[in-house]
Amino acid sequence: MVSRKVVISNPTGLHLRPAGILCKEALKYNSRITFRFRDHTSNAKSVLSVLGACVKSGNEIELICEGEDEEYALEALTAVIESGLGE
Repeated sequence: MVSRKVVISNPTGLHLRPAGILCKEALKYNSRITFRFRDHTSNAKSVLSVLGACVKSGNEIELICEGEDEEYALEALTAVIESGLGE
């Protein structure tokens, strides 16, 4: 298991389009990919789970990857988030 804290930097937070981009990237990997925000853990491969977390711009989440390609998944997801999730 690997994890990393990242700040959501895009101006609108994880609304539908950025949530879709995050999920699309997460689905490329075999690892179990979740994130923690406040006291809630969300499945990064589920758009509804990501939207349900209500993550806003400037919030910090902890990405957690568990599985055979966990290191690659963590690096890729961190890069996508830090690049602004398409915004």
